[in-house]
Amino acid sequence: PYNANSTFALHPQFIRLPAAGVVEDDEYRTLRNELNALSEIDYERVNRHKLRLLRRAFERHGTRTAARRDYKDFIAANRHWLIPYAAFCTLRDETGTPDFTRWGGFARYDRKAVDAYCRSHSRDIAFHCYVQYHLHTQLSEVCAYAHDHGIVLKGDLPIGISRTSVDAWLYPHLFHMDSQAGAPPDAFSAVGQNWGFPTYNWERMARDGYAWWRARMAKMAEYFDAFRIDHILGFFRIWEIPMHAVHGLLGQFVPALPMTREEIEGYGIAFREDFFTKPYIHEYFLGQMFGPHTDYVKQTFIEPTETWEIYRMRPEFDTQRKVEAYFAGKTDEDSIWIRDGLYALISDVLFVPDREAPHKFHPRIGVQHDYIYRALNDWEKAAFNRLYDQYYYHRHNEFWREQAMKKLPQLTQSTRMLVCGEDLGMIPDCVAWVMNDLRILSLEIQRMPKDPSQEFGHPDWYPYRSVCTISTHDMSTLRGWWEEDFLQTQRYYNAMLGHYGAAPAVATPELCEQVVRNHLYSNSILCILSLQDWMAMDGKWRNPNVQEERINVPANPRHYWRYRMHLTLEQLMKADSLNEKIKGLIEQTGRKG
Repeated sequence: PYNANSTFALHPQFIRLPAAGVVEDDEYRTLRNELNALSEIDYERVNRHKLRLLRRAFERHGTRTAARRDYKDFIAANRHWLIPYAAFCTLRDETGTPDFTRWGGFARYDRKAVDAYCRSHSRDIAFHCYVQYHLHTQLSEVCAYAHDHGIVLKGDLPIGISRTSVDAWLYPHLFHMDSQAGAPPDAFSAVGQNWGFPTYNWERMARDGYAWWRARMAKMAEYFDAFRIDHILGFFRIWEIPMHAVHGLLGQFVPALPMTREEIEGYGIAFREDFFTKPYIHEYFLGQMFGPHTDYVKQTFIEPTETWEIYRMRPEFDTQRKVEAYFAGKTDEDSIWIRDGLYALISDVLFVPDREAPHKFHPRIGVQHDYIYRALNDWEKAAFNRLYDQYYYHRHNEFWREQAMKKLPQLTQSTRMLVCGEDLGMIPDCVAWVMNDLRILSLEIQRMPKDPSQEFGHPDWYPYRSVCTISTHDMSTLRGWWEEDFLQTQRYYNAMLGHYGAAPAVATPELCEQVVRNHLYSNSILCILSLQDWMAMDGKWRNPNVQEERINVPANPRHYWRYRMHLTLEQLMKADSLNEKIKGLIEQTGRKG
């Protein structure tokens, strides 16, 4: 869902077909019943059939719809993004790929050429406009209905854009297409996250007052009353990963203040560039990493150096992308074991050269868990840890605050929507300063407290300007988390829930209700819980299979989000015991509007 082909368009998969002119005949009803009965969403079939039925409806109603005044008004108000989007979709379908670099003469956006293309493909262009018009009309109706019933809608602002999107095609100068964004190691992934998105060219964006961002805000405000800035840390600095890397460990913060050789040596470390910046591969740990495959690894992927028992990667396998290509399509356990071990070898460096100034360096994130760090003597380890702590937690505070204050006020002051920030992960002190100054709500999650001295957060200690929740789409649900780490669960059961004795092996409805109640009583202005965690309070209506509740696994960049509620909305509306419990808790805790 974060790899959308447009930051302005609405996805056709959400359209309500009958309201867009599709006839509810036997074919429609058969498809609807079959696809709705699946336990997971089959996005490919849903989208394929929706677009096919929409084209049929367009042929029947398109001309009449185009003559309507509100249709013409929609086209006029959205032309700046709508027509390029329609051209992008048409070219994608014609070429069979969204990768515009493979579109020949259209690989680079040229307005005159695209305008001519639109004229020669006017029927296809009109179809995509027809679909967007109906999506806009339907979502606008939802918004009006929500407001009439005292409900506000909260949208999401992804930090990245797809490198095969209409935005990247239309505005390549606003992005660094030769880089990829991600996140350093955190609770979600020990090797960091590589999202694959290009990073932003903030300097170029600043020249026109961040017009692209302000246009995004204006479009979102047509539908939403509040929005969440996904990975708000990206407005302070982004974790940029070189294109040759698969994992996030070899990344560096951009912008940042890299260290000179003299600075590093000032901490008491004699700087040895080849030793510190090239993969450290020693005989003594190869057997631990590769077990029975050690000889195969030596013969195929690494080669000895002039130094006894020290190896280097062979040139044909000296990047993670080269290794990934070699193992493409190999899914057996042994291949994955060897591949991941080679990834780890390649990232086993103490410092990463700066992308702009190769004679300056960044300490490699999380390197204390790797063999190169273990190869240091005790004095060097202590010196490196001082350097590491200073670099990641103190050196950039004022610098990153200044970076954020150049950008975020432009966004927050351009909209009346309530602004919420997803401030999870490796958080420098300046993030809280800026969010407080700009009145941006923080995100508070009990199992990920902001204070590193706490194992669990205290909901009654949360700041008022915050959104509190039990779990997000990136995490296991409350019930799933309960079963992940028995010792941690036991501490939570005793210390946070106030129970004596052994914790039950599963989160009972009663325990889940206690956790929900604690969050509703929190000091946060907003408490927003996932449907899975609401349903966990009722043994009759919760999902019998805990593992089916999880939406996303960030540690797996190939994970396919196909979650679907195990109940239909009609069933949920009739779940009286659950609904009455939710109503009662909201009233008891003073959260009723």
